[in-house]
Amino acid sequence: MTEHHERTVPATVGVLGGGRMGAGIAHGFLISGARVVVVEVSAEAAVTAKERIESDLAKSLERGKLDGNLDEWAERLTVSVDYSAFQPCELVVEAVPELWDLKVSSLKAIEENIGESAWLASNTSSLSINGLAGELQRPERFCGLHFFNPVPASKLVEVVLGEKTSEELAALALTWVQGLNKTPVTVNDAPGFASSRLGVAIALEAIRMVEDGVASPEDIDNAMVLGYKFPVGPLALTDIVGLDVRLGIAEYLASELGERFEPPQLMRDMVARGELGRKSGKGFYSY
Repeated sequence: MTEHHERTVPATVGVLGGGRMGAGIAHGFLISGARVVVVEVSAEAAVTAKERIESDLAKSLERGKLDGNLDEWAERLTVSVDYSAFQPCELVVEAVPELWDLKVSSLKAIEENIGESAWLASNTSSLSINGLAGELQRPERFCGLHFFNPVPASKLVEVVLGEKTSEELAALALTWVQGLNKTPVTVNDAPGFASSRLGVAIALEAIRMVEDGVASPEDIDNAMVLGYKFPVGPLALTDIVGLDVRLGIAEYLASELGERFEPPQLMRDMVARGELGRKSGKGFYSY
């Protein structure tokens, strides 16, 4: 097994939530040399999270991205249902669903179970880092680390700084992201940060174009993929993310930034009909 000579990620990292995002974050830190502790909500969810992460590790081994065998790498992973498992962690990343009350209660519970010198981050894609920090005892030790789906393939992490985030954490977060072999972008806390704000703006305009009969979803997506080198068109991406998820983000951005983020009626109608994209089998495309 290869050990990194310059450890640029913390020795022990915690992740709250072992869903697709949490598992991807755990996998990233594992293959960068950290020991990882994942805490899940139930024993059943913990088993699923462990299987998900081990499957990602097996893929990395198959592709020759890792030396050694699966058992050696899996041995560095602990999955628990108890927040106290976070005690040895130098950094814990919260990766629970985008619900304000759930985020706040989760972050508070993590903070109560980690050392005073440990760092805390949220993987939120749109919620206010300053607002979350205001609920914590040690806001200077908290920032946003916004990972992108799918985490193993994505090369970007948004480092979101709150008003109280310490300069030390701001600098450390950049080295952690580079240690994960990803590129950090630093954003001061603002609604939707940089990526969600621009990404959603483009998607909403694309939906308005469908609504106005300007062009078909395929042609709009092809215009952006072939003309602007987007890896996937804005409507196909909305199907992947989920129309309901993007509607929630758009409503939040509209409330903070004004009517330019007001969701189109077509989007509201599709969500009301249960046309949520890939997960429901139908969105702008059929699956």
